[in-house]
Amino acid sequence: NIHSQVLKYCKAELMEDNYFHAVFEATKALAQIIRDKTGIQKDGSALVDEAFSINNPYLVFNKLQTETEQAEHKGFAMLLKGCFSAIRNPKAHEPRILWNGEEDVIDYFSLISMLYKKLDSAIVVKTLV
Repeated sequence: NIHSQVLKYCKAELMEDNYFHAVFEATKALAQIIRDKTGIQKDGSALVDEAFSINNPYLVFNKLQTETEQAEHKGFAMLLKGCFSAIRNPKAHEPRILWNGEEDVIDYFSLISMLYKKLDSAIVVKTLV
């Protein structure tokens, strides 16, 4: 049940059983989806902070009218930031031979797929373009 966009961004790597780069490409694509929807040309935490700001958002996961909705919105933004910090960034800074994540690939793709689904349903409030 992996999101179809995950496969769009890393099918070639998966076909070669190159899970390191497949996970890397899938997480990089999350940032690209946010940039495409908002026009913001930042990356990682800075991108998420600006795109999903409570006070001046570009994208929202809900109406942000209640404390619960704001907490949910902040939580999904934190999951995106966590995905960049914990999954994407180590791959960008360490050699592949040091990666011990193959046993976690299914979990990584489950989280990434869920985040793709949340971005699909995110409402564009404004854009830079």
